[in-house]
Amino acid sequence: MPSVDLSLEELKKYKGISPYPLDMDKFWQDSIKELKGTEEEIKISSSDFQTPICNCYDLTFKGIDGKKIYVKMLLPKEIKDSVPAIVEFHGYGGNSGDWTKRLSYAASGIAYFGMDCRDQMGNSGENCLRSGNLIRGVLDGPKNLYYRKVYLDSLRLLDIVFKMNQIDKNRVATMGYSQGAALSLVGASLDNRVSKVFAIYPYLCDFKRVWNLDLGEFAYQELRDLFRWYDPLHNREKEIFETLGYIDVKNFVKNLKSEVTMVTGLMDKVCPPSTQFAVYNAISSQKHHLICPDFGHENINGLEDILYQWALKIKK
Repeated sequence: MPSVDLSLEELKKYKGISPYPLDMDKFWQDSIKELKGTEEEIKISSSDFQTPICNCYDLTFKGIDGKKIYVKMLLPKEIKDSVPAIVEFHGYGGNSGDWTKRLSYAASGIAYFGMDCRDQMGNSGENCLRSGNLIRGVLDGPKNLYYRKVYLDSLRLLDIVFKMNQIDKNRVATMGYSQGAALSLVGASLDNRVSKVFAIYPYLCDFKRVWNLDLGEFAYQELRDLFRWYDPLHNREKEIFETLGYIDVKNFVKNLKSEVTMVTGLMDKVCPPSTQFAVYNAISSQKHHLICPDFGHENINGLEDILYQWALKIKK
């Protein structure tokens, strides 16, 4: 079986090597408490884009630092009772995409929310791709990490969804590719009300393993840049990886209560398979792993249809 990493037998036993901060739980409890003490300032308005299939809205709220976060909201027509909802998070450097991308979900009776991550290529924060987001704040301690803020944005959005009268609180799910998969898993770990997660080759996992393999490309290139420019003698290596531990997905999922479906391509050179298995193997809730031996970090034939069928099951 092809692989750029460990054998499949070894992957199924791999637990990860990146550090787990001793105060991980308290750090995130304090972060959530801080978030709850800040203003949400939720605004919902009809979008310029409309369709006979569903109702389209622009939703905005404020993050922990007051930065405006944008969300596409699609609601089924004529909601008579509460409906299930899916919250999707996009890949690194992208955005929530075109409105038409998920019309089928709303047309099928499922509310859909697509968040633009701050300071990437969407309408949240600075409307541009800011390079170095992975390592932003890492030299200044965990509270200053870029992804601490993004994780809290995701958590706030989930809380907003759960408070909506139109939404069935027992049928809220998260999904996403890569960075989006990471946010889907972390959001569900921090808010146990999420019923299901569909995570496709998650990013932000087991950073030390990525470094040791030297397989990280694209987004993980930032780790190499960090040491080359700011710590060429690796005097702060231990500190850096311990700080990254506060945003490592594998360090969150022990708290998951959701049913999880995860997808991994064994030829993934962007998010190495072992880093993904470190996450999957740490999940104790009901789970399913779809393994694609011949695929890397790319579109996988038939996967969008599988994803849609999974979404339909949330209605049942």
